Amino acid sequence: MTQPAPSAQHQGPEKGTVTGPAAAPPSKQGGGPRALGLRLDVRNLSLLGVLAVLALVGGLTEPDAFLDTGNLQLILTQSSVIGVVTVGVTLVIIGGGIDLSVGAMVALASVWATTLATQDFGFAGILFTAVIVGLGAGLVNGVLIAYGRLVPFIATLAMLASARGLALQITDGKTQIVTVQSVLDLGLPDAYVLGIPPLVLVFAAVTVVGWLILNRTTFGRRTVAIGGNAEAARLAGIDVRRQRLYLYLLSGLCCGIAAFMLIILSGSGQNTNGNLYELDAIAAAIIGGTLLSGGRGTIVGSVLGVLIFTTITNIFALNNLQSDVQQIAKGAIIVAAVLVQRRTLRNGDT
Repeated sequence: MTQPAPSAQHQGPEKGTVTGPAAAPPSKQGGGPRALGLRLDVRNLSLLGVLAVLALVGGLTEPDAFLDTGNLQLILTQSSVIGVVTVGVTLVIIGGGIDLSVGAMVALASVWATTLATQDFGFAGILFTAVIVGLGAGLVNGVLIAYGRLVPFIATLAMLASARGLALQITDGKTQIVTVQSVLDLGLPDAYVLGIPPLVLVFAAVTVVGWLILNRTTFGRRTVAIGGNAEAARLAGIDVRRQRLYLYLLSGLCCGIAAFMLIILSGSGQNTNGNLYELDAIAAAIIGGTLLSGGRGTIVGSVLGVLIFTTITNIFALNNLQSDVQQIAKGAIIVAAVLVQRRTLRNGDT
C-alpha cells in the first residue's frame, strides 16, 4: 500500500506538476513553470498599463504637442533603433551573458558604412557593410567568450573600448555625411507606409523574428536552458559554446541593422553614435522582465520597456525638463523593476 506513492510522485512532473526546481523545465515564455508564464503575461499587461498612464500624462501636460501624429511617429521612430539593439541584448541576457559593447558596435558599423569608399557602392554597399561589421564584431565577442573562456563582462567591455577607438580613428573625429539619396529617402515622409515610418516596420519585423526564435524554435529553448543552468544544458547534449557564439552573432547582427537605421535617421555616421545604447538596452530588458542571471525573459517585455523609456524622454522634452531629471527618473524605474523582479522570484520560486 505504501509503494505506489513514489510512482505517483514520479508521474507528476511528466504531467506538468512541479515538485521541485529540477522538475521545472523551461517554458515558451522564457523559463519556469506555467505559473511563471502567467506572471510574465501579467508583467506585460502591467507595462502596457504604464504606457497608458504615460500617454495620459503626456496628453494632459502637452495635449497639442504629445498627441500630434508627427510626435507619435517620432516616438516610434526613436524607439526603433534602440529597440532592434534591445532584441539582440535580450537574447544574450536570457542565454546567461551580457553585452556592454552594443553601442560601440553601432558606432563602428555606422562610420564604416558611411566612408566615401563604401558610399561609392550605393545603398547595397552601405547596408552590406553595416551588417557585416556588426556580425564581425559579434563574432569576435562570441569567440572570446565561448572559446576563449573570457568573462562576458570583460570581453564586451574590451570590445566597447576597441570599437569606439576604431570608430574615432576612421572618422578622425569628424561627421561623415551620407550622399546616397536612396538611403536618405527612407527617412522622408514620402517613404512612410500607411503613415508608418519604414524604420518602425523594420523594428516590428526584428521583434517578430526575435519572438519566434525565442518561443518557437529549438534554438530558443536551448538559449533558455544554458541561461538557466549551463552545466545541466551541457549534460543534456547542448553545445553550450556554440550556442553562446550564435547569441553574440545575433547581437552583432542587430547592431548592424540598427547602425543602418541610424544612418537613415541622421543622414550621417559619427563615432559618437550609439552612446549609452548598452545601458538603455539592458535597462529596457530588465524592465521587461528579463533576469540578469539568465534563463528567463520575453522579447515583448523588452520592447515595451523600450517604448516606456522613449515615451518618458519625449514627455520630459516636451515639458522642457532637464536631461539630468530624465536620467534620475530612468534610474528610479530600473531600481523599482529589479526590486519587483526579486520579490516575484522570492514569492513564486520558493
